[in-house]
Parts: sequence; C-alpha cells; structure tokens
Amino acid sequence: MSPPKRFPDRVEIAAVRAESAALEPDTESGERRRLAGRVMARRGHGKLTFLDLVDRSGRIQLLCDDSRVGTIDVDLGDVVGVVGAPANSRRGEPSLAVYELIVLSKNRSPLPDTFHGVTDTETRYRKRYLDLLMNEDARELFLLRGRVVSAIRRYLGEEGFVEVETPILQPRYGGAFAHPFVTHSSELDADLYLRIATELYLKRLIVGGLERVYEIGKDFRNESVSYKHQPEFTMLEWYEAYADYRDTMTRVEAMLERVASEVLGTTHVSFRGHEVDLKAPWERVRFIDTLEELELWTRDADELRARLEERGVDTSADNDWAQLVDHAFGHFVEPSVIDPTMVYDYPIELSPFARTTDDDPSLTERFEYFAAGMELGNAYTEITEAAEQQLRFDEQSEYVEGVRGDPDYVEALSYGMPPTGGLGLGIDRLTMLLSGRDTIRDVILFPTLRPR
Repeated sequence: MSPPKRFPDRVEIAAVRAESAALEPDTESGERRRLAGRVMARRGHGKLTFLDLVDRSGRIQLLCDDSRVGTIDVDLGDVVGVVGAPANSRRGEPSLAVYELIVLSKNRSPLPDTFHGVTDTETRYRKRYLDLLMNEDARELFLLRGRVVSAIRRYLGEEGFVEVETPILQPRYGGAFAHPFVTHSSELDADLYLRIATELYLKRLIVGGLERVYEIGKDFRNESVSYKHQPEFTMLEWYEAYADYRDTMTRVEAMLERVASEVLGTTHVSFRGHEVDLKAPWERVRFIDTLEELELWTRDADELRARLEERGVDTSADNDWAQLVDHAFGHFVEPSVIDPTMVYDYPIELSPFARTTDDDPSLTERFEYFAAGMELGNAYTEITEAAEQQLRFDEQSEYVEGVRGDPDYVEALSYGMPPTGGLGLGIDRLTMLLSGRDTIRDVILFPTLRPR
C-alpha cells in the first residue's frame, strides 16, 4: 500500500503545544487537531507509547494508547500524520493524545545519534539535510536568515524601492575587481561570465527611470575561500536616484537597526568575541585618518612598503601603491573596527566607479561599513557622466589585469543618469553577524566545498 499523497489541514506543533501547556496536568481538551512531522524519539510504558514529533515550529510529545490507535509500527525518523486532542500529561508535559496515526514516509536509513545530533562539521556541510533534521539550532539559523531577507525586503518596499532581476550570465563582467567564472554558450558561440556583481545592470535601470531599485541575488567570484568568503554568495545591491553617499549612509544604518530589531528583538549582537550595538547612528571616520593614526598614510609606494615590512607584513604580492594601501587597511584597520562604523572618502585608485569629492579629486565619495571587525558592504556616490566613466575604465585597464570597459553601459550613461547613491550588502555576512556564527559556511545552506 503506497503512502498518502497529502495530509491536509494540519497545524504547526508550536500552536498545539501552546494550547496543551494552558491545560491542567492530566487533562485533555475536547478539541481535535491534525499534526504532521518526524518521529525523533520513542519511549514505552505498558500499553502507552510516547513519541516525540518534530516539525519546523517545535517539538511535542504524542500520547499513543494502544486501546485508541492499536499497535504503533513506527521507527525513528518516520514522517507521520496524527489526529488527536491537546493534552497535558501527569508530569505537566504539553502533549497530543493521539486517536489516529498515519505513516506518511518511512525512514530507510539509520539516524545519527538523536541526543547529540550531527556534530561532525564536514557532515553538516555536505549533508545539510541531516544537519537540519538532527540539529534544532541549524533549523533556527536558516529560519533566521529567511527573516533577515524578509525584513530587508519590507524596509526597501516601504521606502519605494522596486525589486528587480538582472542577468546572471553576462557577456562582460564588471562592478568589482574579481576573477570571474567563465562558461560558453554553444548556441551563441560566445563566452559568458557568471556575474561578479549586479551593479552595471541595476544602474542601467536608474537611467531608465525606475529611480529606486534593488536586487537580492547570487554573485560568483573565482577567488579565495575563507571564514567570510565563498565563490558563490548572496548580495543585496540597491541604487537610489537623487541621493549621494551620505544619504546612503543614513539609509543603511537605519535599515540594519530595523532588521536587527525585527529579527532579534534587539540591536545588540555578539560576534567573534565582540559585543556591538547596531543602533543608528553609526560612527563615521575618514579612510586617511584610520591610517594616519597608525603612521601608515603616505602616497609614496616605496615608503609605504618599507613601513609595512618593518611591521612584519609580507608585501611581495602587492604590485603598486593601491594594493599596498589596501593591504595596510585590511591588515591593520579592518580587524580593529569593532563598533559599527562607516569608513569614507577612499583614494580614487581603490574606487574606479565612485565620484570624486568636491574638496580633493584624489579621493572619492565611497564608504565601507564595518561591525565587530568585519566588512559588511560598500557604497558610492555613482559616476553619472559617460565620458568620465570611460576614462575610469581606460585608467583601470592600464594597470589592473583583467579589467575591461563596458561600452554598452557607457552608452547608457550617455542618455543621462541622475545623481545616484548605490550600495552593496553581503547577506551571508549580515546573517553571520546577527546569528553570531564564526564562518560563512555555517550560514549558507549548501556551501562550496573541496572535493572529498
């Protein structure tokens, strides 16, 4: 006999558990409820069988009396549907007194230790279904991640942003410095690239008059793996017409305060041994000032290299001043930025797509924002003039390998783009921060791993 194809009208365990907890011990409600989930524990006492039933909302004890339901032919891991009455056991345990039990799916493989759950890290990442099945904290983590994304969407929707989709396969890649993944279209007989950013397509939509747009989607970078890097990751990017980077600072700190409050009920978070408060306003500090405090700010590449090597930093992979100053910031400054902070006005050599500041054409209206020693994202006042953007493309291609212009994007700018503020936010890193997880692999359901 094949198992049922559906089990309609079920309610979540958490709701029935609340009903049962309100009853006096050793009493039973006259109501009937339908539950479904997985059997994760079994105990026997005479003609009474106790089962623990689990769904994504929680766990409840099933009271199965042989006189009501007959012999209980259920194994650990089986998915069952039950009909019964909310009840409270003699010991005060919220329960369901079962009148009918239907096996919906049999478990054919032995479960891991149901007490300790899945503890091996490799198994948790490679067999995420077992991690979710056995570890309640894993389920809660990914439900939290879903709430984070929903809260972001609510905020942006209320602020007049339109969610859009842009190409993942692109004829040119751009919007960041990164090595792409390359594939080939047989039909088009052309190489295509998995996008490294959504930036250049989203800004085309600003030209087109959508004014406030965002996308939450996958980006791909064929580069290193670390506790905060994966080759496939999720980014939020938004672009807002008639705004600059200071407007964007105000918006992102307000959004992150609200997201934390909605998801966690507080703006206080713990991450990698640090306690931080995401409540706005965040601190603001100039990029140059962070390095001057450490006596590491100089425009002379040889001098900067010498200062770094004196402090034991290996600079052999740094080919020019831009790479040296970026290395200095990443090595000495970023890990020390604990309180939520906006670092702004980056050198133009590090910011090919940002407008220059009014006071100093060697600096740009760009900021990165940090909390607990980790960068969360990056933002600019965008270049809106086609000729200036083409010049930046040309300058970058001269000394950064692999950087190429995008003539179609430059042509789009030639039709006129309003003043625009743009921002990127790493969804995986934000989830790490809000959940207190130390590694990005914990917050991605199926992280990229080395072959066995």
